[in-house]
Amino acid sequence: MTEDYSNNSYNNIKRISDAELEALWKKFFEDRSNKKVRDTLIVQYIYLTRYVVNRVKVSLPPTFSVEDISSYGVEGLIDAVEKYTPDKGARFETYALMRIRGNIIDKIRSQDFIPRSARKKIKDVKQAQEQLRQKLGRPATTLEVADFLDMEPNKVDQILSEDTTIGSLYDKKGSSDDSVAIIDTIQDENRLTPAEAMEEKDVKSELENALKRLPERERMIMVLYYHENMTLKEIGETIEVSESRVCQLHAQAIMKLKNILSENRTERLHRSIV
Repeated sequence: MTEDYSNNSYNNIKRISDAELEALWKKFFEDRSNKKVRDTLIVQYIYLTRYVVNRVKVSLPPTFSVEDISSYGVEGLIDAVEKYTPDKGARFETYALMRIRGNIIDKIRSQDFIPRSARKKIKDVKQAQEQLRQKLGRPATTLEVADFLDMEPNKVDQILSEDTTIGSLYDKKGSSDDSVAIIDTIQDENRLTPAEAMEEKDVKSELENALKRLPERERMIMVLYYHENMTLKEIGETIEVSESRVCQLHAQAIMKLKNILSENRTERLHRSIV
């Protein structure tokens, strides 16, 4: 994959109409080996990668390279385009967001999850510590390491603490083959009961079916606002319309969803009586 899907190219992408996009998908479903069509689809949805990267990077240590995270995201998007099938019921945008985020997290959690740039900084600090230890005959202080590397002392502490923190989260509890990483033992206090989970599943299913009946743009706004927690301003920047226009489309979508859900409840009530 040699094409440039970098952040610098996002604003230069010419967006096509919904009808053209639908025709493009139809053409791709007929021949998935068509690389030109596949790449055009990737470019049209590259903004999803930008969004996920911007969300994920705020929770990662600053030593993680945005370029590395972006490349993981693009890999996820490519995988999503190549594997997406509409008969599964999910919209492509929803499916792609999960694949993009999932690929980024998988890469970070893999054995070599620390980016090369971050690993080099850690290596430089540790090498400086060893050289100073041999020279001084004792462990070097943070200030001495900082002076040696011409770096701020708090930066040295940050690099070393990130190395320790990231590593400790993935350390195994116990020594048997069945031992698990510490990060996988953290209890989810928000876990639902089986009854609550079933009820939530029914509500989500009803809402997903209602969302499918909305126009493409209104459906996208609802997904980004409620599923991805984007602000109206962020959504406007993503789909290239004003914030006030997003607000208007959001209000329209809410009214349509209310009407659709109301119709569904009326139909169910009628069937139960009959």
